[in-house]
Amino acid sequence: MSTVAGTPLSTPDGTQPGLLKDKVALVNGGTQGVGAAIARAAAREGATVVVTGRRPEPGEALVAEVTAAGGRAAYLRADLGDAAQARGGVEQVVAAYGRIDCLVNSAGLTSRGSLLETTPELFDAHLAVNLRGPFFAMQAAVADMVARGEPGTIVNIGSDCADGGLPYLAPYSAAKAGLAGLTRNAAHAHRWDRIRINTVNIGWTDSEGEDVVQRTFHGAGDSWRTEAARTLPMGRLGQVDEVAGLVVLLLSERSGVVTGSVIDWSQRVVGGQD
Repeated sequence: MSTVAGTPLSTPDGTQPGLLKDKVALVNGGTQGVGAAIARAAAREGATVVVTGRRPEPGEALVAEVTAAGGRAAYLRADLGDAAQARGGVEQVVAAYGRIDCLVNSAGLTSRGSLLETTPELFDAHLAVNLRGPFFAMQAAVADMVARGEPGTIVNIGSDCADGGLPYLAPYSAAKAGLAGLTRNAAHAHRWDRIRINTVNIGWTDSEGEDVVQRTFHGAGDSWRTEAARTLPMGRLGQVDEVAGLVVLLLSERSGVVTGSVIDWSQRVVGGQD
């Protein structure tokens, strides 16, 4: 992992941002999509950001983009599906910077599988990336925060599929439901340590990964975003920068005392019926 120094990015009015000023943040799965948007937003708010991912190319490109704009960023090659690497990523951040203040678990596996079609291998893969990895990354981050006696914040990126999900997303839904339960359990366990842990369950969002999913699993063409927008109440897909804004708020003191919350960021209302 290489570190790159820089000055905080400026806001449009020229003032210096500060929601995450001087914080050290690790964004797992931060090389593209929602994770990359969160990394950019955290850097704009003054954090030193480390992003992890399996592919160096997009990771190094994101670091170059952030540092060229005056931010501080580094890339660490890691696979969140491997528990040792999930813990190790946090440990390397602590070794490099002396601490971790903020953790975001944004890596996700969205391959398809129904209850009847899912193999044990596919089920295990979903649990590894979508639940086990976040568990052990949180374990390592909370251990550092507790050892130092300092507060910290963690945000997990969940899915509205945690409330049931589509028939072809059975293992994904199961893992994301587990992540919501883990969030509440860990937040309750460590509230007296002043460690706030929340999850954002996002709905249908326009990202690089979603584009690949639509083309790979659903035979979508170039117009899939326009066609999808017609089916949604707001007339558009959610945007990664919008998710990032909420996540940065939750990571910061601006969100106050909120912890153990599973926030639905979706155009679907749980329990609503037509």
